[in-house]
Amino acid sequence: MARRSEGQTRLDDAARAGWLYYVSGRTQDEIAALMGISRQSAQRLVSLSIAERLIKVRLDHPIAACLELAEALKERYGLRQVEIVPSDPESESATVGVAEAGAAELERWLKQSDPLVIAMGTGRTLRAMIDQLSPIECPQHKIVSLTGNISPDGSAAYFNVIFSMADAIKAPHFPMPLPVIVSSPEEKALLHAQPLVAPTIALGQKSDVTFVGIGDMAITAPLLVDGFLKPDEMEDLLRAGAVGEICGWIFGADGNLLDHPVNDRVASLHIPSREHSTVIGMARGKRKHAAILAAVRGGHINGLITDEEAARQLLKR
Repeated sequence: MARRSEGQTRLDDAARAGWLYYVSGRTQDEIAALMGISRQSAQRLVSLSIAERLIKVRLDHPIAACLELAEALKERYGLRQVEIVPSDPESESATVGVAEAGAAELERWLKQSDPLVIAMGTGRTLRAMIDQLSPIECPQHKIVSLTGNISPDGSAAYFNVIFSMADAIKAPHFPMPLPVIVSSPEEKALLHAQPLVAPTIALGQKSDVTFVGIGDMAITAPLLVDGFLKPDEMEDLLRAGAVGEICGWIFGADGNLLDHPVNDRVASLHIPSREHSTVIGMARGKRKHAAILAAVRGGHINGLITDEEAARQLLKR
């Protein structure tokens, strides 16, 4: 690895300090402790990040270590694109940094002049990403939801992003008027055949780019917390080896979808073909490491936005 200049290293440190201060919300004392420097040095680095225009609303300087991790992950797992954001080891947020990077990536696609089909998954990370978007008019594109937007009790699913996205993005939006998981395979077939649903399914399979959250499987997993699964179903899935899910599709440590009755009831669209769609998975945090690895192993995604800690864990495997 080429030895970086002292000036480049200082810019890297300034970018990291600026990210911790403006994105993660750390105080200068906390930054000093995390980076092992004095408070005065932390203050100077934060000021330098502004003076050098590294910080706007989002981090505008790719930290060299993150770029190196991204390239290593591309080579190791054959991914089409990877973005690594700095880790904040003391942050409990599952979205910080990743949501901002995802918003910047989505905006790059939205600004393209050629018409695109953009497919969206669901979840807390994607909802946080949508909250970061700037208003944009792009009527040439079509935005389609891969998952249902109805909760088990019939209310609107809070973490389905298609409606909140419509507030900022002026383009045709195609929601899925279904739950994520239905009561039976027969009900799923009936609902998918409905005139309002079948065209959305066909459109989603033609997506040019897809953004999905990568969920973990545990007693605290969103599928259970949000009421889509019952506790006994989750326990049975865990015994069967479930480690992660994307749009409700549940897979094991090897990345293969589980041969389990719950997967037969998932009403979400299948993840679009990675041959013609860039499928970007988004996740960070220790509890997501196994799910991220399985998603990559299974080929469910060919793009990834995550943090340094998760990237290093993936490379260790």
